[in-house]
Amino acid sequence: MSFDLPPDLRARIEALAAVQSHSSMRKRSADLTSAYGEGASSSSVNVAAYLTARMPATYAAVSSVFHEVAHLMPDFAPESALDIGAGPGTASLAAQNLWPSLKVFELVERDKRFAAAAAQLLPEAKLTQAPLQNVSAKADLVVAAYVLAELPEGEAASTALKLWASAANVCIVIEPGTPQGFARIRKVRDALIKAGAQMIGPCTHHQACPMQGQDWCHFKVRLARSRSHMQAKGAVVPFEDEAFSWVAFARQPVAKPRARLVAPPTTTKFSVSLPLCSGAGLTTETFASRDKASYKQARKLNWGDGLNA
Repeated sequence: MSFDLPPDLRARIEALAAVQSHSSMRKRSADLTSAYGEGASSSSVNVAAYLTARMPATYAAVSSVFHEVAHLMPDFAPESALDIGAGPGTASLAAQNLWPSLKVFELVERDKRFAAAAAQLLPEAKLTQAPLQNVSAKADLVVAAYVLAELPEGEAASTALKLWASAANVCIVIEPGTPQGFARIRKVRDALIKAGAQMIGPCTHHQACPMQGQDWCHFKVRLARSRSHMQAKGAVVPFEDEAFSWVAFARQPVAKPRARLVAPPTTTKFSVSLPLCSGAGLTTETFASRDKASYKQARKLNWGDGLNA
């Protein structure tokens, strides 16, 4: 499944960023990548560089998570969304593309430059300029995407509780797929489980996270690069892989798969080995080719998929 920007949205984004020259954009894209890896605040980010070089990857990661939530909650039809640390409205645009039931959007973004971009890309949204810790609005869907990296890790749990208080039904937090990003996701997970929230995913259980030491839970989504995206990054490969960590909770219990693939499967003509996380912890299950039905089904699974059988 493709999680690329829809063509009409891509055209609007590129038009918004078109004032920058390619040479200038490449330097600003490199600076953005460095800042992004260090968890720098949005105030240090060039908006045009973000629109061109980062927004497509963020949109793909967020869309991937939203599609999994929609798969696990097929009856979820949110009418309102609260987008915390919205930037140019990336998560809201992804949600709008998936859930046509959404009618009301509130975007919280303290940076005036990003808020101005969001106003152009999602003019029907209500824009609020405030620190995310001060948010008191409520919505069916609350999402904080690539936001907690800008806060000290010690504030992740308390911030998560404020996000949860705003969620009438579903709360989703997405962070870069780095050890630092997952450390924040783990704190969000622990805090919301303790608060009685019901896990949607990626975890298939409410037990203690089995990831230990240098291991961290993350997934990847592949997206196509447009010509302007490639020029901005000085890239020669027409795609990139975005790594992300995520967690989602609901007010009601959600039927979940038995386990989830937490790394790429190992496939040979004799067997498929699936690295899994479940209530039993981290395990590997192998399906031999002689068991044709199970082997065929296992071959269809990818990193991040749920396993039911």
